[in-house]
Amino acid sequence: MTRELNLHRRAPDGGTTTSVVMFLHGYGADGKDLLGLAEPLAPHMPETLFLAPDAPDRSAMNPMGFQWSPIPWIDGSSEDEAAEAMTRSVADVNALIDQVMQDEGVAPEQVILFGFSQGTMLSLHLAPRRAAAVAGVVGFSGRLLVPETLAAEAVSKPPVLLVHGDADEVVSFASMDAAGQTLTAAGFEVYAHVMKGTGHGIAPDGLSVAVAFMRDKLGIG
Repeated sequence: MTRELNLHRRAPDGGTTTSVVMFLHGYGADGKDLLGLAEPLAPHMPETLFLAPDAPDRSAMNPMGFQWSPIPWIDGSSEDEAAEAMTRSVADVNALIDQVMQDEGVAPEQVILFGFSQGTMLSLHLAPRRAAAVAGVVGFSGRLLVPETLAAEAVSKPPVLLVHGDADEVVSFASMDAAGQTLTAAGFEVYAHVMKGTGHGIAPDGLSVAVAFMRDKLGIG
């Protein structure tokens, strides 16, 4: 049984929803943390509904925030506990995507997954395993989970944009290249952007590249 996720939303400026961007936040944060990005994005995507769920579990390290799964080297959990929790979160978000598409009358190719850190890990794991490809995945400052299973388990191959700061002190910058190589080898269309001098965050240049990618993949002229 999937869990209902608390959902934050920003309605389209144009009043009509023709596309959806779903933000998936990082470890210890919440949906509102990323929903703030909708403000600079909205003028470029006026008919886009922006959604940002809270992860299902309270963060072990930040009780004010949430987590998609525990992280063993941070909170002392086991690898098995982390994998089980991520599997449950994938199911929760998959169910949410399906419900949003039904409620808003949009097709998979009108949906973008936009992740940061642990939200990127979730997005890159979830999207290839959905039967119908979403319009694209934007992944900031994350990494690819279980890369060894991707080629065998991918049933859809949406385009992917990977963005990472070369001064990231939380998730190794090398993770972007590793993810990109694995995705490319598995037949994905992969784009990448390096935010020079940026740590574990989202810099204006990275956000600008993300806007261009999303507009292109959603067919926004």
